[in-house]
Amino acid sequence: MTDTTRYADPDVTPPLVQAVPLGLQHVLAMFASNVTPSIIVAGAAGLAFGGPEQVYLIQMAMLFAGIATLFQTVGLGPVGARLPIMQGTSFAFVGVLAGVAATQGLGVALTACLIGGCLHFLLGTVIGRLRWLFPPLVTGLVILAIGLYLIPVAIKYAAGGAATFQMEAESFGSLRHWSVALTVVVVALAVKFFARGALSNAGILIGLIVGYALAFVLGMVNFAAVGRADWLTGITPLPYGFEFSLGAVIAVTLVSVVSAIETVGDASATTKAGAGREATDAEIRGATFADGLGTAVAAVFGGLPNTSFSQNVGIVGMTGIMSRHVVTIGALFLILCGLVPKIGAVIAAMPLPVLGGGVIVMFGMVAAAGLNVLCDVRMNRRNMVIIAVSLAAGLGLNLVPTAVQYLPGVVATLATSAVAPTALVAVVLNLVLPEEA
Repeated sequence: MTDTTRYADPDVTPPLVQAVPLGLQHVLAMFASNVTPSIIVAGAAGLAFGGPEQVYLIQMAMLFAGIATLFQTVGLGPVGARLPIMQGTSFAFVGVLAGVAATQGLGVALTACLIGGCLHFLLGTVIGRLRWLFPPLVTGLVILAIGLYLIPVAIKYAAGGAATFQMEAESFGSLRHWSVALTVVVVALAVKFFARGALSNAGILIGLIVGYALAFVLGMVNFAAVGRADWLTGITPLPYGFEFSLGAVIAVTLVSVVSAIETVGDASATTKAGAGREATDAEIRGATFADGLGTAVAAVFGGLPNTSFSQNVGIVGMTGIMSRHVVTIGALFLILCGLVPKIGAVIAAMPLPVLGGGVIVMFGMVAAAGLNVLCDVRMNRRNMVIIAVSLAAGLGLNLVPTAVQYLPGVVATLATSAVAPTALVAVVLNLVLPEEA
């Protein structure tokens, strides 16, 4: 049994024969979750499934997840916690960005990400003083709302339809589609709970690979785009232009605040799991700076917002190896993947039911993560009212957007984004309703 106590120092590097597999393990644990938001937002924007634009967005998801991870692990001045924190494309922003991309275009969505990333970066200077606004009651509600908002998207994908804002496929709901999606779910769960170590952590990825193979056998896969894809990518600044929308910026910024609070939690959990100590103020500030900088830089080239990935915190706790250099190796692997369009084309060629099976598990886990946070909240009448009203406002207006069709554009965008109204109502009610004895 390996003695990992000496690896509780983030600056110590295990031997390469051990560090490289551990770095790849971190990548396997987050790979599917990292590329999925780009596929969903691209679909919402009306981009051709498997087309070159979608391939490009997938490439940017991998490339800038790696670069943002380097901001965390290697650091740049005050930027970066210099802890083994893996960054990846955040699910928290999917609801907002899918809605904006569908109604106003990717240019508006990515511009909001760029500005939101800069504001997220500035949060690093005050994040410690804002944490009181976001107790577990609020953060748990927001995470739960994100998961509940995304679950219908997962079902549509699994049934063979396109993203929420596109036309459904003619064979929507067919047995062929559901057999592929359910295969992904069954394999992912079987590997997760009956395998061990790195294999267990890659359960969803292995489920997707098996589902992909089944879809290929059933004649559902078209690799034409893979053949056309280049071996080396070129990146384009502002590929969809710079289009400002105040509503989109406000919505993205509100989610950024919640994302920043999550990152604080991940930084604290990492130091607790790997070194048995609390995160320092400098580590928390650096982690938040890296979140914002990674998001802003990614947005310039077509990438979606980045945040710390909680599943990788679990790997640190499981292995006991706190070395930031291990995660740096994983980041370099992601960057390599991001520079090879063939890899993005293979991912983009994945049939929708395959992806649907994976995101049924992933989006369900997002909702479950929110419930897990709420488990620490005392369920008295006050807190139950806050949960009830916040979710009713956030999800209700999102499901019936015509209910606020006469509101000004900016306000309507925020009101129907699911996440923003849930967060706003929860914060306000938590401040104004008196505590119960």
